[in-house]
Amino acid sequence: MALAASGALLAQGSQPDAREIVRKSVDLDQSNWQRMKDYTWIARQSDRNLDSKGQMKSEKTDEWETVVIYGEPHRRMLKRDGKPLPAQDERKEQEKLDQAVAKRAQETPEQRARREAEREKQREKDREFLREVPDLFDFKMLGEEKVDGHDVWVISATPKPGAQPRHGDAKPLLKVRAKVWIDKAEYQWVRLEAETTATISFGLFIARLNPGAKLIFEQTRVNDEVWLPKREVVRGAARLGLVKKLAGEEETTWNNYRKFQVESKVIATQ
Repeated sequence: MALAASGALLAQGSQPDAREIVRKSVDLDQSNWQRMKDYTWIARQSDRNLDSKGQMKSEKTDEWETVVIYGEPHRRMLKRDGKPLPAQDERKEQEKLDQAVAKRAQETPEQRARREAEREKQREKDREFLREVPDLFDFKMLGEEKVDGHDVWVISATPKPGAQPRHGDAKPLLKVRAKVWIDKAEYQWVRLEAETTATISFGLFIARLNPGAKLIFEQTRVNDEVWLPKREVVRGAARLGLVKKLAGEEETTWNNYRKFQVESKVIATQ
């Protein structure tokens, strides 16, 4: 199948079809997110307030571990504002995790199967809008590079004039232009850089991301079987509520991915 697909993309030695490369990469996205449920990981998020010159005024950093218990992710805070949790708060985090383990352990096989099926359905629905990407953009092959040891295609994406998304979550995509680095061997997104071309709103007058905001997203190959998030940066001017304006940067990194089995025992950190 992979060889046949590659042959279609590289028919008669012609330049690879950028749109078909992106389409295949989007199809693979769902399988990555399905496999992510088999892993536990550490995440670190830094929120930085910037001045008018782009210099950092303040920074707040949190760190947490995500453990997947019977198909359901649970977050355990490790650090707040860059500092380890006090012993009392650490115990509370462990107690919450222990309670979640005990609750799920009491499920019947039928209850667990139903809950996990509903969760998988929701996970797929949440990312369904991405399937529209190949039809909403004009793609152009920019060349080939090597990123993190991977040979990649570099492809630009510009919204098609007059495109009409079917899925509501896909509408903001028309306000973004992007460049993506796709692994030539596995058709996975190694890196994505995007910039907003118009204001993007989240919720009803809750938050707005101004034109010129930038997004960087990177993935990494884990255990020679799956590609998972490595780093995400959102940088730009935004408005919260009706009046509060701010300029900032939010950076999230993921690391220490480990295969997590249902029968694994979660223990308190000593």
